[in-house]
Amino acid sequence: MTEFDPDRFTDKYEHYFTELQQAYRRAFEAMSERHDSDLIHGIDQRILAESEPFYEGDGEFRIDLPDDASDRLPDVDADRLETVLGEYTGELETQLRSVFDFEEAW
Repeated sequence: MTEFDPDRFTDKYEHYFTELQQAYRRAFEAMSERHDSDLIHGIDQRILAESEPFYEGDGEFRIDLPDDASDRLPDVDADRLETVLGEYTGELETQLRSVFDFEEAW
């Protein structure tokens, strides 16, 4: 594993592409075990595919979603989507911390 450098995370796709893929895959797998696979696949492909992870400092990450995230799955109840999407981004943040060795999550 590549040692994490916060300054290099600004060019994350150049320096940490493999680690990002691993975190997104782990989050997808974890969420697929807890929720309907069609919903999780839809969130993954239509929303998270265009999300942006950011390093906040102190081992914390945040995920910026597209502005129209809730409009991307119009057939899903808005409250359900908001709940599952919040859980999914939380899981993704946990997996990023784990992949970059800030905590054990996997």
